[in-house]
Amino acid sequence: MVRSVAVIAFPDISPFHLSVPSLVFGHAENRGTAPRYRVTICAEDPGILPTNAGYDIAVRSSLDTLVEADTVVVPSWVQARRPSDALLEAIRRAHGRGARIVGLCLGAFPIADSGILDGREAATHWHAAEDLARRHPQVTVRSDVLWSDLGDVVTSAGTAAALDCCLHLVRSDHGVSAATALARRLVLAPHRSGTQAQFIPVPVREQDGEDEIERAMAWARMNLSEPVDLDHWSRVVLMTRRTFTRRFRERTGSSPQQWLLVQRLDRARLLLETTELGVDAVAGESGFGSPASLRLHFGRAFGISPSAHRDLFSTA
Repeated sequence: MVRSVAVIAFPDISPFHLSVPSLVFGHAENRGTAPRYRVTICAEDPGILPTNAGYDIAVRSSLDTLVEADTVVVPSWVQARRPSDALLEAIRRAHGRGARIVGLCLGAFPIADSGILDGREAATHWHAAEDLARRHPQVTVRSDVLWSDLGDVVTSAGTAAALDCCLHLVRSDHGVSAATALARRLVLAPHRSGTQAQFIPVPVREQDGEDEIERAMAWARMNLSEPVDLDHWSRVVLMTRRTFTRRFRERTGSSPQQWLLVQRLDRARLLLETTELGVDAVAGESGFGSPASLRLHFGRAFGISPSAHRDLFSTA
């Protein structure tokens, strides 16, 4: 099934932010042939729109596109601008009939203005989080995550996180295998967890030499089917457990155990989608040890059983 995506453009939009959903959804093909999404750029006032890059763009479609869209994307916003009543109403109506509403970077602002985030949480660029929280005290603003997925409303941090968020949506719609293939084609990281911190004080080593944490992560990925004890893991890179844990959090924004769980879940999803291995074997290959442990963590993370996930996304 081809899903329709309406991307809202506006005067003074950033061309980069506008291009992100078009790039990701527009290149998400079904096994290299049929498109998985139909992307339409629309605007409240179609025609020639100025961008913040010094050139204009032509937009042919109006907000009527939102009437039948499966997903509505607000790819950014002008922070100081108040959205029109017509735009806010179009967002409310699309949400009310069941469309998924996505706000990338500052796109969380008009979505919050629409009221559909009241009593809920939203992510946005860390630099704008304080302003969004001040304007909307009824919204829990997250500046510490790459994206927030509430199911019906998805919001993300800025710039590169918008790419991560759109890839996450492809994963949710079509599975790990499809998203990984797309990431490879776009030369992007296959997956960054939404819980990863937006701002990591020491993302890479400042001095020359080997990145021990990257080496530790590579070692863990190659040994996912085995128990990965934190003491043993830290000794792989000649660190104490305490130093390793601290350096890992500085490098990734998460604890080693949290990061490892995400890797195991990814491995399990990929095996369920692309092989005919039984749930027992998938649990073993992904390091959960038992089917019961796999079902527990899988259900908590995705709200679905491993078998049901296979039925939805299997290509084996």
